[in-house]
Amino acid sequence: MNPGTVFDFPEAKGVVICGDIHGEFNELVFKSCVQYGMTDTVIIVAGDCGFGFEQPGYYENVYNRNRGRLSKSNNWILFVRGNHDNPAYFNDFPIKHRRWMTIPDYSVVRACGHNILCVGGAISVDRSYRMNHSSYHLPKQDEPLARNIYWANEYPVFDADKLDAISKNFAIDTIVTHTAPSFCELTSKGGLFAEMAIRDEDLTEDVKNERQVMDKILDYLASNHHPLRHWFYGHFHQSWQAIDNEGIHYNMLDIMKVKELRAKD
Repeated sequence: MNPGTVFDFPEAKGVVICGDIHGEFNELVFKSCVQYGMTDTVIIVAGDCGFGFEQPGYYENVYNRNRGRLSKSNNWILFVRGNHDNPAYFNDFPIKHRRWMTIPDYSVVRACGHNILCVGGAISVDRSYRMNHSSYHLPKQDEPLARNIYWANEYPVFDADKLDAISKNFAIDTIVTHTAPSFCELTSKGGLFAEMAIRDEDLTEDVKNERQVMDKILDYLASNHHPLRHWFYGHFHQSWQAIDNEGIHYNMLDIMKVKELRAKD
């Protein structure tokens, strides 16, 4: 069984995880390569990258504008799927530049001694608003990359077959997802969520299921004795961290916030 897409970075000397960027691609490259002076670094964006809100040519122009700076710094940026991303950019039509890649769910990134499992997707709490907005249209089969503001297949999926294949080839020590297990923050259901749940009667149950997908991934890795020590995620636009009884470090990353994953000895 094929373990899925594997990304190897033997040259890398560092790994950094970044929270949502919401289309601020130029800012991400500037902060990484100039402000923070990163070099030889794999940068993984934990979803809500912003792919799909513009036409495909826009993203090629952004890459062309930034590839020289990425090459000079010897950095690579990998994008995980968020709920505010068109899944087609990560599945059927991934971006595959050497230093700028959208990666499918259940990809494994290997860098600095780490085996990093990446799984995208989440539920947009404002989906009812988006679907009723004048800018939203039902995706056309012959235009899978047409600009839009909402994609119905945004949710995360538990794929036991892919996990089985991964387990036969890799010992996962780190996970990067967009959302998080059910016990991780944020767990409150107030604010925007409460407002949107009034309009969207299925929202509460769908969000519950979204978080349970992450629970199932965690349970699978634990029961198959993977040496999991780090879990990074975005989505909630706040920062939080904790360590559970198994010694797993959970990090919620705010918008454009970065966290280094130290190299393994």
